[in-house]
Amino acid sequence: MTKLEQIEKSVAELSPEELKAFAAWFEELQADLWDKQIEADAKAGRLDKLAEQALTDHRAGRTRPL
Repeated sequence: MTKLEQIEKSVAELSPEELKAFAAWFEELQADLWDKQIEADAKAGRLDKLAEQALTDHRAGRTRPL
């Protein structure tokens, strides 16, 4: 049995309360990983082109208030 299969089996056996706690933990883990990826992309300059395009659009009046 693979590690993933073991995890799937374990998750399937959780009580409703445990599943709720696991889901909350997993959601937080995913958010943290996303934040780290965005930070790494920003530091590496991978978002610079998108940011410049957004600023260009804003200066040209192609944006609207939120």
